[in-house]
Amino acid sequence: MAAKRQWIDLSPAARAAVVVGGVAQLALLALAHADLTRRTDAQVRGPKRMWRLITLVNFVGPITYFAVGREPDAAGRR
Repeated sequence: MAAKRQWIDLSPAARAAVVVGGVAQLALLALAHADLTRRTDAQVRGPKRMWRLITLVNFVGPITYFAVGREPDAAGRR
């Protein structure tokens, strides 16, 4: 079995990719939670509590919320 890779074993490019991915994940999470906070219950498909939990699933959760969790507004935009 191969030894577990540690931070020190990563190349500078791999380290940068991990940091960028982490920042993107946190930004998506923060945006999704801010959007959930400002919307009324009628503007969200399903319970807000459920969507808050779903958004905790790495990239998939916030993207799913933005794609299907919000009701369109009067102009048809999400």
